[in-house]
Amino acid sequence: MKLFKNLLLATALCLVTVSFTQAQSKVAHINTQELVAAMPETAIATKQLETLGKTYEADMQTMATELQNKVKQYDSEAATKTQEENGKRMQELQTMEQNVRQFQGTAQQDLAKKRQELMAPIQEKAMKAINAVAKAKGFQYVLDRSTLIVADGTDILADVKKELGI
Repeated sequence: MKLFKNLLLATALCLVTVSFTQAQSKVAHINTQELVAAMPETAIATKQLETLGKTYEADMQTMATELQNKVKQYDSEAATKTQEENGKRMQELQTMEQNVRQFQGTAQQDLAKKRQELMAPIQEKAMKAINAVAKAKGFQYVLDRSTLIVADGTDILADVKKELGI
């Protein structure tokens, strides 16, 4: 009877150990920022964003120069104009300044929207490659390296770059 209990206990321990071992998940990590930065599409998108940004910057500089010139002109002519005319001119300057600020805000929003539009397909392509490598290697979870404090496991960055051909 004692032998039967020991045998039953040993069998139960073996089953628990085997099921615990099988229940453990395979986990890998990857630095997605580094992956996306290494993709050739990212360089193309970055150039497009820089070009658009320079265009907005040039337009803003033109508007700011125009505003400064008007301010100088109105300052030099202020003594020769009536108070009513100077008030109208001040209102015009305030409107121009408001337009410059509004253009700046719109430009920033347009750049952010364009960045999202250009980067979304790149990030999607990266995620598909990560999923393909994870599935091929049998990983159940892939964590982003940038959010980990300790990453002592398998890094699949090289495998995903290989999958993408970079």
